[in-house]
Amino acid sequence: MKLLDYAKKPVVAAVLGGILGLVVGLIWAWIVQPVVWKDVPPSQLGATYQEQYLRMAIDSYHVNPDSALALQRFEALGPAGTSILTTIQNNPGSQDPNAISSFIGVVQPAGVVATPQPGGEQAPAKGVSFTSIALIAAAVILFALVGYGILRYLIPLFRNTSTASPTAASRAHDISSQTEMTDYESLGQEPPISQFVTTYVLGDDLFDDSFSIDSPSGEFLGECGIGISETIGVGDPKKVQAFEVWLFDKNDIQTVTKVLMSAHAFNDPATFQRLQAKGEPFMVEKDKQVVLETAALQLVATVSDAEYGQGALPEQSYFDRLTLEIAVWPKVVAPASTAQPQ
Repeated sequence: MKLLDYAKKPVVAAVLGGILGLVVGLIWAWIVQPVVWKDVPPSQLGATYQEQYLRMAIDSYHVNPDSALALQRFEALGPAGTSILTTIQNNPGSQDPNAISSFIGVVQPAGVVATPQPGGEQAPAKGVSFTSIALIAAAVILFALVGYGILRYLIPLFRNTSTASPTAASRAHDISSQTEMTDYESLGQEPPISQFVTTYVLGDDLFDDSFSIDSPSGEFLGECGIGISETIGVGDPKKVQAFEVWLFDKNDIQTVTKVLMSAHAFNDPATFQRLQAKGEPFMVEKDKQVVLETAALQLVATVSDAEYGQGALPEQSYFDRLTLEIAVWPKVVAPASTAQPQ
């Protein structure tokens, strides 16, 4: 089953949608529009920052002895203020002890300072809220469900995909890569400037292979290729009974085309006449060569291998496999008459 077909299942679509929504939401919340904390009250700062805040308030009061402002800044720390002030008084550091005492006299006129907590650290201002716990729990449950969906549906899908039989196009590619091309130079002929192997396999309904023809210096000279010309019967996969081999020369005004036909199509008068309008017809036979010529190029297409399909249609009417070797020469150095149309 194809990936897109599998994804159409409601459960799989829901899991994929959840994952996509989660990813998009995280990207939006963390990168596109992240939360920005602004004007946080001192009472909600961490212990270290609260101590720094109070030390700055003491220094400010020492420079500008505004009692009302000093008391306001101290009270902004909330219940933790007294404990932090005691910590600063016991550990003045680089601060002036007299400035600390003056500040205490303003914010705590009676001079009473709370006893520090064991370890010299203040207690947390507040615990984790129930809402935070609920959100964390919901996130954990959501991730667990997403993980279950991945394990339950996607991993088997990828496993099935990896073990499935190869597609027609991939099998054709393997056949082409394993086909040995003709060594024209060993035959005493000029080697072609371009040489390709292409293969059609039953089931490759979109078969249409094309190749660029370039000179040894890299100059573009034209293109050539092969594609499906006509099918026979109905249903999938398509049953191909004829192919079109074509050659385009940039120096010519037209594309030359010849039709490679199955034995049944070649011998059927109606089919032969219909396909003849597309190009000169040839019946496919193993090792048969077809020559296409333009103003400056000559192409020799050799049938390296061919096999007919078996079924309810007439015998030798459609191809199960066809491998074609294509070689191209400049017209001035085309090989001798060893490859003539038959």
